[in-house]
This record gives sequence, C-alpha cells and structure tokens, in this order.
Amino acid sequence: MSISRRTFLAAGTALAAGGALTACGSNTGREDGGSGGGGDASGGPGITQWYHQYGEPGTEQAVRRYAAAYRKTEVTVQWRPGNYDQQTAAALLTADGPDVFEVNGPTLDQIRGGQVVDLTDLFEGVRGDFNPAVLAPKTYEGKIWSVPQVVDTQLLFYRRSLLAAAGVRPPRTLDELVDAAAALTDEKTKGLFLGNDGGAGAVGGTPLYAAGLSLVTEDGKVGFDDPAAARALGKLRRLYADKSLLLGAPTDWSDPSAFIQGLTAMQWSGLWALPAVQKALGDDFGVLPFPKDGSGGKPSVPVGAYGAAVNARSKQQAAAKAYVKWLWIEQAQYQTDFALSYGFHIPARVSLARKADKLKQGAAADAVRYATENAYAQPLLWTPASATAYQDALSRIVKDGANPETELRKVIRTANAELQRVQKKAS
Repeated sequence: MSISRRTFLAAGTALAAGGALTACGSNTGREDGGSGGGGDASGGPGITQWYHQYGEPGTEQAVRRYAAAYRKTEVTVQWRPGNYDQQTAAALLTADGPDVFEVNGPTLDQIRGGQVVDLTDLFEGVRGDFNPAVLAPKTYEGKIWSVPQVVDTQLLFYRRSLLAAAGVRPPRTLDELVDAAAALTDEKTKGLFLGNDGGAGAVGGTPLYAAGLSLVTEDGKVGFDDPAAARALGKLRRLYADKSLLLGAPTDWSDPSAFIQGLTAMQWSGLWALPAVQKALGDDFGVLPFPKDGSGGKPSVPVGAYGAAVNARSKQQAAAKAYVKWLWIEQAQYQTDFALSYGFHIPARVSLARKADKLKQGAAADAVRYATENAYAQPLLWTPASATAYQDALSRIVKDGANPETELRKVIRTANAELQRVQKKAS
C-alpha cells in the first residue's frame, strides 16, 4: 500500500492516533535480527532507520541519499509498505525494532511505556524555531519525544473568478461561508465541497477551533463543553440541508479534481493540492483558513507532522540521537528538499519555511502564514475512542440532522471518561 504524507493528516482530523496499536506479530522484516545491526564502514554496529511507504515519487531515493551522506556511522534505511503504524507498534515490543523510526506521534502509550527516547536536549537553542502547533502533540510533561519532519495542513480553496461573478467576497466567518456556498450554487456548480460525506470526515474538530474552542484544554479537560460548539456544527448541517455542498464527486476532498473541473466554487483540501490547482488555474484561486465562528472564534487550520523518534530498546541510542539531530535539525537543505521536492509540504522549522523560494509568494505564502498563525494539531490526550465518538456524532449532525446539543453531550461524556482514564494511568 502506497501512502502519501497527506494520509495521516486526513485520518488525524477525524481519528487521532492516541493509543497503542495491537501488535501484529514479531516479524519486523529485518534481515540482521537485532536493533542497530546495520554495520558502519569500520565494522561498528551502525543504525537502522524506518520510514513508511510514501506515495510521492522520489521520496525513498531522497531519504536513502540523506542517510548515505552521514559520515559518523552507517545508516541502513528500511522502506516499510503495509500498515506501518501497526508494524512499528509491534517492533517496539521486541529487541528487533529500528534504532530510528518515523512516527505519527509517538502515542501517549508509547511515551509512558518507555518505548521512545527523550529528545528534548536535541532542541537546545532551536526549539522556538519549530512550528509550535506540530511540536505540541510530540511534547509530554515538558519533554519532546520526536522531531517534526514536515508540516501538512488543510485549507479552503476558492475560485476567484466564480466568487467575483457572483458578487461574493472570500468568506471570513462561518456564516459568510454558509451564505457564499448558497450564492455560488447553480445548475452546474455547487458552492462548496467538504468531501463526499458532507464534511464529517474531512473537517473533524476544525469547526470547534474556529469557534474558539478545542478538543482538549491545556489542563486536560474537554475543550468543547460550550454552546458555541453546537452552534458551529449546526452550521455545517445548514450547508448540507441547503444543498450547497457537492456530494458524490468522482474523487474525494483530498484530490482537487472537483475544484479544478469547476464542479465546485470552493473546496476544503490540503496544501499538497496546491501545485495541481496552480497548474490548472493559474492565479484564479486563493486559499483561506477555516473561517472563524462567533465573537470568540478565530480562523483555524489543522496541521500534522510525522516525526523522527528513537527506539528506547536501541543499543545505539547515542548514535541514533546524533543522526536525528544531524538530519532533522542541522541539515537545512535536506529538510527543505524533503518538504518541497517530493510533494508540497512546509518545513517544520519556521525559519526554513520563510526562506523556501516555493513558499514565498501567492497562495503558498498565505498557506505558510495560516499554518504558523492559525494552526492546531490533534492533542496527545485525544484518544481514538473520543475521536470515534466525535466523528460519529458529527456525521449524524451533518447528514441526518441530529440535534447538535444532544449529540455533543454524548461525545462529552465519552471524552470525559477517556481523559480521566488516561490521566489516571499517568498518575
């Protein structure tokens, strides 16, 4: 199975990777039979590094090139097709896991279970240069457990010419988005595309953040026990009920085809879609964050980042940490190359994002600004059970017209129980 860097962000907006995955067996596919068995040029142990299988052409060759350029020890790269998260979770329970591995997290259970190494010291002098939103869920009890590699974000694309012809300005509030979608809908074009399910799977918790709320507060409480949450989600239902949403498109929200082909005037998609949109439409488009809702709201965009982590079972922890620091903190050219030469992403370092030529102008520059100023990421304490309850409730609200207050009350009960459970375990 080929996975692009957008896949985990799309899943993450609906289902957080907050808990341990069930091990699928001890066969990790390693040929050397033990952690750190790569062997360096002088006959030393070397280190092994795992990546999930990316969909963007050239990515595998790039990471092998980076590893080959490292001179302090030999780095053996393993490209892992299939269910990577499950493979990694299983490997971390054995002595045969990788020394360095790419992770969508790590998860709370991996941190508290002592499966990953504290990397806080690698950030000395540079911590403030990393996008704080993507660093937050990789931080637990003040310690950082993986180094963000790139930033992916979702955005609202809009067709300038279609909005101008309808006398509609780019929406700055959720109410304006609802009104604009209705005004832009005609026999040939729908006003907005949030996904073939009406948006429940794509937007996730973003409307809550746009209403000035959150999934989990900084002190570990449910962050949406507030009437503003129901009001925001009710407006998503209005979009569906008004028949302003494109449904049943040939491709789903992560692909910009519906937007490019004029099936919709606005589409929620990802930064990865920007090059294709620009190639097809030139300057006839712009991007926006999800519009704010209410007086306490704020524009919001979800962000996510795979990170490089070090296996606590590794016999080469010092060498593994040194390599992670070299590649993902010190090698600016590789970080920029990884972000922008294979797909379209934002470097995790704010300074590198500002310097990158491909991100300096137009919609790309706007996207960088939104991902810096308006970003949120899935909280570490937002568990899969909480995420599933919220996702199901959002789907019922949008598609079935279920009462938002009633549905959210159910989610709050589930999320409260989950937060109490995981924080009780921690104590």
